[in-house]
Amino acid sequence: MKLIDFNPNAYPSQPDPFILKGENGKFYVYSTSVDGVRAYESDSLLGEYKDLGFVFTMEGKKEYWAPSVIYVDGKYYMYVSCMPQESDDCHMEAMHVASSTSPCGPFIDAKQLIEPFSIDSHVVKNESGMFIFYSVNDYDDPKRAGTYIVVDKMPTPESVEGNPVTVLKPTLDEEIFQRDRFKKGQHWHTLEGAFYFREGDYHYIIYSGNCYQNEYYYLGYAVAKTTETDLTKIKFTKYPNENTYMPLIAKNEFEEGTGHNSAIKVDGVWYAVYHGRDAVPDPRLAHLEEKRTARICKLVLDGEKMIAERYADKI
Repeated sequence: MKLIDFNPNAYPSQPDPFILKGENGKFYVYSTSVDGVRAYESDSLLGEYKDLGFVFTMEGKKEYWAPSVIYVDGKYYMYVSCMPQESDDCHMEAMHVASSTSPCGPFIDAKQLIEPFSIDSHVVKNESGMFIFYSVNDYDDPKRAGTYIVVDKMPTPESVEGNPVTVLKPTLDEEIFQRDRFKKGQHWHTLEGAFYFREGDYHYIIYSGNCYQNEYYYLGYAVAKTTETDLTKIKFTKYPNENTYMPLIAKNEFEEGTGHNSAIKVDGVWYAVYHGRDAVPDPRLAHLEEKRTARICKLVLDGEKMIAERYADKI
């Protein structure tokens, strides 16, 4: 179901939604926008979300992709990719970090964290330290060139070690973003939008494959069972295996273009928050080019098996 439905208090689209419960007990969603990172606030997970407007912008930048936020030692840190205003090459997207004392922003003191191309962060803190999952490009793979997921250690919330480790790479034709993209015979694949979480000894990464405009765009997941807490040392395996297309979330009879999720555990229940478009277009959004909106569903975990319970009008 839609998490942020059309209402006069919210901007009508929320691509790449990242959900966070603030230290004040309120819930926040941060989303992609051309002109800055937008944020939304609600008193409860399923309550009405108020549009807070832009909470982060940088002079000379545009295309603020896939923000994520973490609270560490009294500050909120936002990780988001953006590119130079004068550039037309999306492969100039580079990961930046900014901070705020409030989940509402403004996020300030921005600095570039990782060189281009670097997108779709999820920063995690556990007993082994801080880690950042993000996506980069491989132009040279002879079989599956494209965008894939890595993880790196973070000495501080505003620095990376600089030794990224591969987490997941494309393995399926259903992950082809575009055929013959940069040269004849080289099909470009995409795995992005990684979100990591743990339940007991099971470690999960939910990721997006393909492109939101394509038929096979989907959310899949990879899993590992281990007591290891250094996230650069865990070997994740796609479910059910690397050769089978079995989406966790994909288009159905009421929504399409489903992908790029975050997840949150509330009252013992895991939820996925992701973007999608209505299978039957909402006439109220007819004037908009961007029609992806934030949606939510329950996740049911049973060891290595995960199920997304999706309904059009309820949880």
